[in-house]
Amino acid sequence: MDIQLKRGLLDVCVLAAIKDEDSYGYKIIKDLKPYVELSESTLYTILKRLETANMLTVRTAEHGGRLRKYYHITNVGLHRIDVFKNEWSEIVSIYRFVTKEDEPRE
Repeated sequence: MDIQLKRGLLDVCVLAAIKDEDSYGYKIIKDLKPYVELSESTLYTILKRLETANMLTVRTAEHGGRLRKYYHITNVGLHRIDVFKNEWSEIVSIYRFVTKEDEPRE
């Protein structure tokens, strides 16, 4: 898969994972596991990129005697999810065009 396309899809997946409630790295990976395999190093690169783009904020809280970073989606991040949803129909249309030759001919 094209790295730019995959990067954009993974960004939206991470945003969707924290859309309804703040979350932390391990839980994000666990929540995404049924849909996409994501390593810790890839996740933290994505989280940093999303933070830099103001799509999420980070807060640190103590949990079990250790500090844990919690990620919170911002309005910019929510907007990115909405934009993706609107773009999805175009992506599906392109997929159908590309794969139409795979369909049996009559």
